[in-house]
Amino acid sequence: MKIVLPGGSGHVGGFLRRALVAAGHEVTVLSRGDAGVRWDGRTLGDWASEIDGCDAVVNLAGRSVSCRYTKENLREMMDSRVDSTRVVGQAIAAARRPPRVWLQMSTATIYAHRFDAANDEATGIIGGNEPDVPDYWEFSVRIARAWERAQREAATPGTRKVALRTAIVLGPGRGGAFDMLSRMVRLGLGGPVAGGAQYFSWIHEEDLVRAVEFLLRREELAGPVNLAAPHPLPHRDFMRTLRAAQGVPVGLPATRWMAEIGAFVLRSDTELLLKSRRVVPGRLLDAGFTFRYPLWADAARELVRRRRGAG
Repeated sequence: MKIVLPGGSGHVGGFLRRALVAAGHEVTVLSRGDAGVRWDGRTLGDWASEIDGCDAVVNLAGRSVSCRYTKENLREMMDSRVDSTRVVGQAIAAARRPPRVWLQMSTATIYAHRFDAANDEATGIIGGNEPDVPDYWEFSVRIARAWERAQREAATPGTRKVALRTAIVLGPGRGGAFDMLSRMVRLGLGGPVAGGAQYFSWIHEEDLVRAVEFLLRREELAGPVNLAAPHPLPHRDFMRTLRAAQGVPVGLPATRWMAEIGAFVLRSDTELLLKSRRVVPGRLLDAGFTFRYPLWADAARELVRRRRGAG
């Protein structure tokens, strides 16, 4: 297949591009830098010719969430996601030979902060109205809803559209979520945060690639699809398992205010640690997709092994 990958120069785009090329696909990256065909993520330009005649678009564009959630950064997150999605839709609508499928990155953060039950696509609760959570968490849900709405409203009747509600992607490469978590464990800081009852939803990078390839082929699947391993677990158990995989017996727990200080130092935000993301891949499982890493213990051991091998 000929696949166009807007935003494909980032962390997820890097390993996805390599895997798709290794599988025999022709991949074109759209990038604001020099890593592919140049685009600005906002306006139509010469780059749109790459979409005309391609088989699929997998749009990953959007500002990283690994930052402080200031008003400016939240606005940039919103604009970079909505603008890039809207202009991809315009390029598809203008194409003489539009792609058969458009996979659009979204986020599992769209679901409510909850402990009582898992969120799947059919029965999951969309967030934004939860009591006793910081007000700005609602803006994260608003971003996710606007992101998906921009794809849904695009006038592309000949193109199947899938919104990838993606959990935290874990791979051994530098700069990703696993890199940060494993560093915390090595420093002795890999204990539960704020009690650790909040659920942690994740997906191994290899399963993300396999799910993307699965969705490119399965023409009956459209709309929201959760990309998350089928067994989310409480943060305290997630970190205990990661410590065991790294051979670190103890991890200091952190209170909420300690997490605030740590997030400030790491230039990140506590929502990434404190929101209970209990998300399961209902539609993927119903369609017959099998996860290579459904359990965190197996995934953690594999990621630690590869990380050490690379180091």
